[in-house]
Amino acid sequence: MHYPSKVGPAGLVSSLKGVSSRRLRAEFTVRVNRAIMYGRFWSPSYFASSCGGPPLQVVKDYIAQQKRPD
Repeated sequence: MHYPSKVGPAGLVSSLKGVSSRRLRAEFTVRVNRAIMYGRFWSPSYFASSCGGPPLQVVKDYIAQQKRPD
């Protein structure tokens, strides 16, 4: 999944949960309404992971170029 870098993981997950909840409630009104407890469709928790990224040498070079505290 690609999303703007200015959007944090928590904001992205919140948006995905909100949109999917509204769509599922609209499409499956009778079944979903019986299953919902306390007005929540999704759990408040989430897990986020990523893969890919720069080559290891790029990370090593970045770390090596950081200033050390005095």
